[in-house]
Amino acid sequence: MGGAVLEAAVSAGLNPVPVSFGGPEDSGKIVQVGGKEIKLHGPSERESILSSVYAEYPNLIVIDYTAPAAVNENAELYAKVGVPFVMGTTGGDRERLYKTVADANIYAVISPQMGKQVVAFLAAMEIMAEQFPGAFSGYKLQVMESHQASKLDTSGTAKAVISCFQKLGVSFELDQIQQIRDPKLQMEMVGVPEEYLAGHAFHMYHLTSPDDTVSFEFQHNVCGRSIYAEGTVDAVLFLAKKVQSKADKRIYDMIDVLREGNMST
Repeated sequence: MGGAVLEAAVSAGLNPVPVSFGGPEDSGKIVQVGGKEIKLHGPSERESILSSVYAEYPNLIVIDYTAPAAVNENAELYAKVGVPFVMGTTGGDRERLYKTVADANIYAVISPQMGKQVVAFLAAMEIMAEQFPGAFSGYKLQVMESHQASKLDTSGTAKAVISCFQKLGVSFELDQIQQIRDPKLQMEMVGVPEEYLAGHAFHMYHLTSPDDTVSFEFQHNVCGRSIYAEGTVDAVLFLAKKVQSKADKRIYDMIDVLREGNMST
């Protein structure tokens, strides 16, 4: 995701700061992305490096795509330094995440789903759930989600869609989600093209009426990472405006970004 976001940022005319963070094994490495040289730093020097970079680039916005286990610690670092950030990482303790940002009074866009079109679909689902609660009462739900094997947690998008179906009257527990992480199954059963095994998000929601005579199917399949990278760039541009205008509201999500319009792609 880091590479995809950098390429999208360069394409959109943004100026990426040539610094990034990684694990201990990444410290000192130089990577080439989108014609830019980016220097990687390990965890031990994160605070001092981030503080000095923020001092040098006062308009800095950090983009976070890491692992669920790093979400809270990273947010606490950004809060301590006072730097605005866009968080695309899923998982972690979300309640603690929002509290960290609110207590520090910093600007952030936090969204487990950065793909604008998927966010629009989610928003439509939420509107349906609010306006027609119980519309699918008694219906059975099957959920399947397939992501690259490196994705450790359950899809945040699937959780959000399931929450809408629950409001619509469907009885479903998160442990009933069929998670596919095996590349062989992904190709044979799900239909993921081989070249996208390392980066995809396929979701299927199948509803069946109590007597099995009616069924509904919702599906959204994403190959690659460009949809998230482009959405992330929009989130950065959106957040930069909020910081510049000293907006009262500090914490935003991708619905806010969508509502504002001015999409870069």
